[in-house]
Amino acid sequence: MGRAEREVAGRGVRLAEAAARVAEDHARAVGAVREALRPIHDGLAERELTGIPVARLRDVTEGRLRFAGLEKGGFRTVQDVLDAGTYRLRQTPGVGQRTADQAVAAARQIADAVRESVAVRIDVDRDRGEPRITALVEALHVLVEAGPGARRAAEAGAALAARLGPLLADARPAVGRWRMLLAGREGRERALAALAELRRLTEEAERDAVPEQFAQASVDLLRRPESELAAWVDYELRSAEYYGLLAEISGRGPDTAAAEGHLPDEVAGQVREQRLDDAHCRVSLRGYQAFGARFALAQRRVLLGDEMGLGKTVQAIAAIAHLAAEGQSHFLVVCPASVLINWTREIESRSTLRAMPLHGPDRQEAFADWKGRGGVAVTTFDALRGFPTPGGGELGMLVVDEAHYVKNAHTRRAGAVAAWAERCERVLFLTGTPMENRVAEFRNLVRVLRPDFADTVDDQDSVAGSKAFRKAVAPVYLRRNQQDVLTELPLLQHTDEWEELSAADQEAYREAVRAGNFMAMRRAAYARPQGSAKLERLRELVGQAAESGLKVVVFSAFRDVLDVVRDALGAGTGRVFGPITGSVPPGRRQQLVDEFSAAPGHAVLLSQIEAGGVGLNMQAASVVILCEPQVKPTIEHQAVARAHRMGQVRPVQVHRLLAAGGVDERMVRMLENKKRLFDAYARRSAVAESTPDAVDVSDVALARRIVEEEQARLGVTDAGADAHA
Repeated sequence: MGRAEREVAGRGVRLAEAAARVAEDHARAVGAVREALRPIHDGLAERELTGIPVARLRDVTEGRLRFAGLEKGGFRTVQDVLDAGTYRLRQTPGVGQRTADQAVAAARQIADAVRESVAVRIDVDRDRGEPRITALVEALHVLVEAGPGARRAAEAGAALAARLGPLLADARPAVGRWRMLLAGREGRERALAALAELRRLTEEAERDAVPEQFAQASVDLLRRPESELAAWVDYELRSAEYYGLLAEISGRGPDTAAAEGHLPDEVAGQVREQRLDDAHCRVSLRGYQAFGARFALAQRRVLLGDEMGLGKTVQAIAAIAHLAAEGQSHFLVVCPASVLINWTREIESRSTLRAMPLHGPDRQEAFADWKGRGGVAVTTFDALRGFPTPGGGELGMLVVDEAHYVKNAHTRRAGAVAAWAERCERVLFLTGTPMENRVAEFRNLVRVLRPDFADTVDDQDSVAGSKAFRKAVAPVYLRRNQQDVLTELPLLQHTDEWEELSAADQEAYREAVRAGNFMAMRRAAYARPQGSAKLERLRELVGQAAESGLKVVVFSAFRDVLDVVRDALGAGTGRVFGPITGSVPPGRRQQLVDEFSAAPGHAVLLSQIEAGGVGLNMQAASVVILCEPQVKPTIEHQAVARAHRMGQVRPVQVHRLLAAGGVDERMVRMLENKKRLFDAYARRSAVAESTPDAVDVSDVALARRIVEEEQARLGVTDAGADAHA
């Protein structure tokens, strides 16, 4: 017993210390959030209780409480009773010991219910600068910045520290000759066995760079935001992640039944038992999202029908990531061409998995590469028909986005999907279209997933309502609504919708570049409506909103683009209002907004972004579509703020339509740093609001630079052309 044994024990001690440290650092960061949250939550609960009349105590005690004396004593609210307590209540004439005890007990019962129901909502415009809210944002910032990797490291650290502790204690005699002699035969055997296990664990950890991972996580968890301002700016950019952590830490997430889609206990229980390995995920899932991923894994062949904006894509990626962690290597996503780029980017940004688009003229070469190397392939419904179906067991999971595209079993695209689905054990269909009133379409989709189950779906299942329908089809269908699971309403969600230009789009764009016309380049994606990729995606987004009864505002800088959109959406339907343009008098603008807001259910309002982005409140809208990126960050912000403001009662989804590889991509890249600077220093400045040009990129300079770069990239030029900004 000597140096080698002491070295092994020393390595074990250092590993145990690092493991315990990262777990403690994470617990401290979580504790800081809870500490910051407590006074805010208590304040909200107190405000609610102050508004509840003391008469409500009679309801809780089923009429047994004699509270006339309480009212005469000046106790008006439930909070008054709580503040007084039984001693002060007993000093009130007409209030005896029994009445005081009953009143306080009933008040506490109401208070417990209120504390369970109140939710903390962070409003940037209202709360920025308020010390308690700022402290909460800063505490959350630490965990958001550290990312899910820090949580995984903390969990692994806690487990490893718990395992190493007893081993180090058992191995202690092995580090010295006299200790071994005094340990006795059983103690020596235990010490040698523990030392061998310590050696194995430390070597395994060092091989996998676990100490370095623990150290990095600890550093990340101890790093504070650079400033209050930096934390607030990050909150604006990633509010969904902040709210996800807040719900998880506070334990005040959505109602469990709603989060689980009102599935029967038998099905929900099976899903809860499904393990979810998020080692390949780069984002933390909300509780309902983790349940959705588990549902896909546990039930194997299902339709996820969450309402638009709840993150069906990230749930699918989480399910794929779990299977990848288990050793599966090949996955396929089939989607409309309009969202192929979005899928590729989402996979790359939200997971560590390799994304491989199978699209365009080189798709066969890409397919061969994917077959050989694996990863997550992303292709379109039309391209899928050109690929050979896989052998059994080759594909870990087939994901079909916008699955209602294959509702007609007699189409070629439906046939191709069915052929692939037949050879794959796990299939996940995604659609935001509610299936409750589309039983025939639902049955067709389920026939691909579970032929045996499809014939049991009866038209009468939908008659009893959406919850009854979901229970009837629970083994294959999961749907949640925003109002049921997003407890922190309102929420602002930004999505960049990257589209690949069609041949017609590319032709129009090339002509605009050749002419050096910057404005024509920006709206070239709408110049040929019959082949417009952006217009097709816009129609899909509006259609999804219509299915959920949501109102939509469509913004563009260009009147002719709005005319194209109006024609595409059906100007004579009575559901499309506007456009609001600079030539429309202010009174008429407000009238259009009022008519749009008063329209029952789904409606669309069209507006030029500078005409509608200032002075008009459009909080009836839950979806905002930006037809193209804007040159000035202020313009987009002010337009979105028309819908996402005080009075908005639903989350606001912002979809910015972008074309890959051209003027849109260059504008987004050039303006990103400028926008961050603007967000940090100018957004709420009175000077900036009145003179936005002082903080924005020069229109002319940006236009000229982009035109020149695009002419060089495409190899076209017009000597007489100028950049028309």
